[in-house]
This record gives sequence, structure tokens and C-alpha cells, in this order.
Amino acid sequence: MARKFLRDFADGDVVDDIFLLADKQLRANRHASLYLLASLRDRTGVISGLMWNVSEESVAHVNQGDFVGVKGKMQVYQGGLQMIVTHIDHVDDAGLDPADFHPEMNFEVAPMLVRLREILSSISDVHVRALMRCFLDDESLLQALAQAPAGVKAHHAYHGGLLRHVLNMLEVAVRIDELYPEVDSSLLLAGIFLHDIGKVREMSWDPTLVYTDEGQLLGHMSIATEMLNEKLARLPQSGNGSIPEETVLRIKHMILSHHGTLEFGSARVPMTPEAIALHHLDNLDAKVHEFAAAIQEDPNGEARWTPFSPRLGRKLFKGDPQANGDAPPSVDP
Repeated sequence: MARKFLRDFADGDVVDDIFLLADKQLRANRHASLYLLASLRDRTGVISGLMWNVSEESVAHVNQGDFVGVKGKMQVYQGGLQMIVTHIDHVDDAGLDPADFHPEMNFEVAPMLVRLREILSSISDVHVRALMRCFLDDESLLQALAQAPAGVKAHHAYHGGLLRHVLNMLEVAVRIDELYPEVDSSLLLAGIFLHDIGKVREMSWDPTLVYTDEGQLLGHMSIATEMLNEKLARLPQSGNGSIPEETVLRIKHMILSHHGTLEFGSARVPMTPEAIALHHLDNLDAKVHEFAAAIQEDPNGEARWTPFSPRLGRKLFKGDPQANGDAPPSVDP
């Protein structure tokens, strides 16, 4: 029997299917009884599954990253669709198609890598261009970049999401270059490429999207700085000479300040034109994608609004599906 995907379920539907357990949490209700909060994923989205009156022992057989057989029922709660789980069990991945459990990608990676190389190879500063070449010549790094997500739950949280995010930012930077002559385009393009490069080691994505031990202990900014230092050590051997010390400082500053404020994880606040430009380009691409994905992935197809998002601190307006071609506009993915 063909599987039923999350986007096809509605309030009251009975569930008996296989999903990827993207996250597993045991929580206590106000009466101190434990319940399971499971994030269940397939290629069309993710939904919260709740299983009441559990114990640690009764759900110890399922773990984050497992494929799980789930029985239950769909229910609308506070305007959003959730799953009330009555049974969950680990299932063998034999015979399962991994593509059914990872968010759909409606783009090709190969031409994106070609465009990435094209933009970075166009950098006018010879030293910065040579530094970028050190990264572009690292095939294992580019393979990881092409597969890595940009986030686990928020923006571009899918295979290839990091490449998509970086390339979007590079394309915007190329287009606005003439409007901001005070911004050094060579530095900005390098900063865009490197600002999240540490995520290839901060996260794991096979089969589910999780943070590695290195990622949780160090974070992608520190990892990116380490990766930059590794490439800098090889740069003098390339025949292009040493990169100026101030150029290195400016690039590192962009990496360490791109979250914008200390409370959002920046080691420093942006203190150069290139750093503040990078921060806002990063935020623009991440937030627009997060809004669009929240609208597209909302399983309540007929609703004009999404449920309240604690992360975004608001509901999002979808409008009338009938007035917009019966469906929200598509996003990547």
C-alpha cells in the first residue's frame, strides 16, 4: 500500500505509517505524568506527535534518527494539526526509500556549485581569490557543502540547504555591489562563503539533522575560524604570497560577528561595513525562507493563517488559497 504523506492528512484522519523520528523529548505535564513529544518527519514536512502516559522504559526502544512505525490520529489543537500517538515502534530501514523522509529539493546541486565557483573566482583581490581557491580545490569540503543543511529546525533545514543559502546571499551581493561602493566586494563575497562553512562539521545529516559533539561544544563560528586557519597555513605554498594580516582579521571578524548581536550568539558585534552587510544579507535570506517554508508546510491547507509559531513569535498570513491558485507559492524547497 502506498504511504500517505503528512501534507495529505487532515483533522480526524487515522495514522498508520512510517516516519523519521527527527526529535524525541520526554516531558512532564502539570500532574507530573510523563508524555512523549516526537517530531515526526517525511519529505513533505514535520509534525509534533504526542503520546500520553509513558515511562522512560516504554519509549527507550526508539531514538532520534530512527525510522518508526506510528499509529494514532490527527487532531487540530489551537489552530494547528498535531498527531496523538497510540503506538510507536522502531522499524528496519530495509526496503525504505530515504527520499521519502527528507525534505524535497526542487533544485539541482551541480549547476549551483558551478555558479559558486564562478562568483568566487571573479573576486578582484588576488589574495582573497587565492584563499577562496584553497577552499574550492577541497573536493571533500564541496561535497559536504552540497549535502549539508543550514539549520536543524529553522532556515534551510534540508539536504543542500547550506549551499542554497550561501549561493542566494552571493547572488544578492553581486547584484547590489554597485549600490554600496564603500563595501569591499572581495571581502564581502569571501565572508558570505565562509560565514557558515563550519556547519559542515557542526551538523550531521544522515539520516536525520542533528548537531555533532563538535558542533555543540564549539559552534560553527569557531569551527569556521579553525577551517580558515588551516587553509591560511597552506596559502603561502600556492605561489600567491601571504595574505595581508588586516585582510585576515576582517574576514575572521565577519565570521565571528555575522549573527549581529551578542545575545544571538555573535562573539563580536559587526564593526566594519562588510560585517554589517553580511549580517543583514544572512538574516534576510534566513527569515524570508523561514516565513515561506512555514506557510508552504502548514498542513492546514484551507486556513488563512498559520498556527502561532513560538520561534517567530507570530502567526503568518497565508491569504485565500482560492485567490492564489489554490496553493501557496512554492519555495526551495
